[in-house]
Amino acid sequence: MSTDAYRSAPGITIAKSAPIWRSETPLKMKAYGQALVALAQRDPNVVCLGADLTGPTETDLFRDQFPERFFNFGVAEANLMCAASGMAREGDVPFVNTFSVFATRRSLDQVVLQISYPNANVKLVGFMPGLTSPGGPTHQAIDDVAIMRAVPNMMVVEPADGDQVTDLLEAIAAHSGPVYMRIKRGEMPLVIPAEVPKLTLGKLQPIVEGHDGTIVASGVMVALAMEAAADLQAQGLDVGVVNAHTIKPLDRDGILGIAARGKPLLVAENHSVIGGLGSAVAEVLGEAGMAVPFARLGVPDVFAEGGTAQYLFEKYGLSTAAIVRAFVSLAHS
Repeated sequence: MSTDAYRSAPGITIAKSAPIWRSETPLKMKAYGQALVALAQRDPNVVCLGADLTGPTETDLFRDQFPERFFNFGVAEANLMCAASGMAREGDVPFVNTFSVFATRRSLDQVVLQISYPNANVKLVGFMPGLTSPGGPTHQAIDDVAIMRAVPNMMVVEPADGDQVTDLLEAIAAHSGPVYMRIKRGEMPLVIPAEVPKLTLGKLQPIVEGHDGTIVASGVMVALAMEAAADLQAQGLDVGVVNAHTIKPLDRDGILGIAARGKPLLVAENHSVIGGLGSAVAEVLGEAGMAVPFARLGVPDVFAEGGTAQYLFEKYGLSTAAIVRAFVSLAHS
């Protein structure tokens, strides 16, 4: 769908002062909340669990539609994970909703032993990943991908835009086993063209074709990578953008196919440069002995400050301009 078409679509707004994206970027509000309600309308086994963050996780929409399938456990995330495991064993499909830091760091032992170890069919949804949270180290999940990648049986996914939230939600609901999905709350960009084939779990999704190199990105970084690709085009560099919506299991063949072109490969992620998507790509390249110009762009090995997303993305090098600089440097290295 073109930007003009998005402008007139119901429930779509155009950013006036986008916190991360450019002002003309169309946005979809509460994409996750709407998608979860639609999923529950089709599947009576879907239940919604939370830990006193109903509004911030957009699950007020579910609560209002299906109050008998909505469970608020209060500020008790460890108990939340254990309850979700028990409900899954009884045939429910629990969607557990909280902030990313609470779904991973705070309740890790219960996630591992009650959900991943028995391979329980629980879907963990973590909001405000990386630097999309203004709350500083206590609320910024810059290590959640690294943590969950290390947990056996756990799939790790991240949608790139508002429409993809629906596709990814349906895909993980159909997948039997534990899944961790990280997602920005509130507004999501609408940037993936309608002609791009829908996602397949475990496979990279090419968004923009390019002959001078590739940016592999996940989550909100896909929209920024697309902006960067347009800016690089103006500088004479034809750069492709690939959406890594499934971070674990990573599409090994897809990564090696990109690397086989011998062109620069930049990974952009809203996560620490240690242990996330960039590390996963580096592991694939290293184990295959692929020599290709390669760099990772993410949060440096620091605890970030609190602040607005726009400020944090610029300060810690995740902005569109930072992606452009990183790719130009890689291409001329």
